[in-house]
Amino acid sequence: MKKLRIKQVRSGIGRPERQKRTLSALGFKRLNQTIEVEVSPQVAGMIEKVKHLIEIEEDKK
Repeated sequence: MKKLRIKQVRSGIGRPERQKRTLSALGFKRLNQTIEVEVSPQVAGMIEKVKHLIEIEEDKK
């Protein structure tokens, strides 16, 4: 499957609880953390909901 690298660049403080939980479900624990996720419809939906808080780059593998 295709992988994406996602970096949290904005804080979840002051955001709705749903967005905070989405960041947590993606695996973020702190600001400026980078994670790798496999693309699936569920993950793509979560990314879409918090795209204003993260940066996305495609993995070059």
